[in-house]
Amino acid sequence: MSSSSKPASERIDPEVLKLAFTIIVGALAPMFDTTIVSVGINDLARELRAPLGTIQWVSTGYLLAMFVAIPLVGWFQSRLGGKRVWLGSLGLFLVGSVLCALSWDVTSLIVFRVLQGVSAGVMMPMMMTLIMQAARGRNTGRLMATVSLPIALGPILGPVLGGLLLASGIWQLLFLINIPFCVVGLWLAVRNLPEDKPAGDRPPLDVVGILLLPPGAAALIYGLSQIGGAGGFGAPQVLIPLLAGAVLIAVFIVRSLPRGAKALVNISLFGHRSVASSSVLYFLSGATLYGAMLLLPLFWQQARGEDALGAGLLLIPQGIGTLLSRFVAGRYTDKVGARWVALIGFAAVVLTTVPFTFVTADTSNLVLTGLLLLRGLGMGVATIPLASAAYVGLDHASIPSATMIVLIIQQIGGSLGIAVLAVILQRASAGATDLTALTHAFSTTFWWSIGLTALAVPLCLLLPGRPKPAPAAETTAGAEVPAEA
Repeated sequence: MSSSSKPASERIDPEVLKLAFTIIVGALAPMFDTTIVSVGINDLARELRAPLGTIQWVSTGYLLAMFVAIPLVGWFQSRLGGKRVWLGSLGLFLVGSVLCALSWDVTSLIVFRVLQGVSAGVMMPMMMTLIMQAARGRNTGRLMATVSLPIALGPILGPVLGGLLLASGIWQLLFLINIPFCVVGLWLAVRNLPEDKPAGDRPPLDVVGILLLPPGAAALIYGLSQIGGAGGFGAPQVLIPLLAGAVLIAVFIVRSLPRGAKALVNISLFGHRSVASSSVLYFLSGATLYGAMLLLPLFWQQARGEDALGAGLLLIPQGIGTLLSRFVAGRYTDKVGARWVALIGFAAVVLTTVPFTFVTADTSNLVLTGLLLLRGLGMGVATIPLASAAYVGLDHASIPSATMIVLIIQQIGGSLGIAVLAVILQRASAGATDLTALTHAFSTTFWWSIGLTALAVPLCLLLPGRPKPAPAAETTAGAEVPAEA
């Protein structure tokens, strides 16, 4: 059946597609930037004559700044409108990229990376919020497959592009590469994003919420990021920020629940089954996906003897698999609902990770890259329905808070997954004197990664079912589409 003969409810509005394309072009800059810069950490340390412990703040400062900014996005949009917030954050990322390239020492680079992190922290939730608000609950699976395309392309092309840029001997290119994406993205946004100046009463800023949630999330992420270097959860540099962050977030939740939409982030949305179930699975998917991002490169480098660029190239099949399956996953999410698509995806990730626990020093790289391709297919099928399910049944005003909730939870889950797997690997590999013992340590750690992923499989049954067809009147009016139980 041709697209022109499909029912109106099955076709994606061309205006929504144009908006999605516009946002994706701008979003490519921060998505590529994260992976490109991570490849160049050692080169930056050498060029700027900085110790590795200091240069790591180029990444850590960026990450923490993102978490300070994410909870503020809903308020910014309610005061300024989505178009202005997008243009402002993308413009700030452009300025930050230029300043990073002009850095004269490691301190200035860290400061300018924090500026980039703030702007990226605004862009990430705005990217999903603007498109989901335009979609109004229809064809969200396919739309999320489209809008999350930069997230899929980053791990595939970022390491390779970073290696090519560093081969030129000019480290500033790591940041100057962002300029064309930002400039074209700004031009498209000015032309294509609709004017959405806020009308009516504008909510006051939740000052107390700002003092609780952003520093709480940042402290929690920072504490988790220190676990690997500290060797466990009991070290002061880990325990103090973890406890401080947990207390701040707990106070925020208790204070914000009765405030509803007046809070910095509307925590009462956890009362929606779609938000609650998606959040739990986002947490586990963060632990699974981000934990594997630590484990797999280390496996290739330490157990297989590859360098950083070689490890990045060998991981490309996983990214390709994720890219290939996402649009199929989006289409079936729209047809049958998120529940069964996510369950199949998480089960596939479990099954395709199990063989890594039996790898030996003689296992062919061809076999392993084939498994990574299949694992990537499962990851794409698992993540797309989560992104769609989080918004089922929500009204237009609730979408920004839902976006911030799932992003923060996914990042915390990812940081926890990285920390737990790092500690397990450190302890399992302690005293390993040969390749066989080191391979066994990775095998043990892979089993833990599998266990975290397996927890998600039965929980997928809590996700919303098949979306109900939208009546013609609702389609015209732009009402949100509910889901069947």
